[in-house]
Amino acid sequence: TFIEQRLRVDDPVGAISVHGVCGAWGTMAAGLFNTGGVTLAGIGIQALGVVCCFAWAFGAALVLFKTISATVGLRVPREEELRGLDLGEHQVSAYPEFLFTTRK
Repeated sequence: TFIEQRLRVDDPVGAISVHGVCGAWGTMAAGLFNTGGVTLAGIGIQALGVVCCFAWAFGAALVLFKTISATVGLRVPREEELRGLDLGEHQVSAYPEFLFTTRK
């Protein structure tokens, strides 16, 4: 998607697209499709809500992830990542061996 490819954000589950972009659109749509009439003030209030929610979520996440990174770390060791987190966490492989063999 645009978020991952153009902005180069690592979002493997698409949370930014689903919750961020779609949430912002839903908030703006409430102002754009207001049954009481569309006003610039109504759209502005909705836009302010989007900006405030983004600032709060971004700021809180930044503090949280910087704290985690400085204390226990965000990543597993490279060897464990290459071997598979299922082995490191649960001592079992999540993938059968036949998936790694090549057919002749």
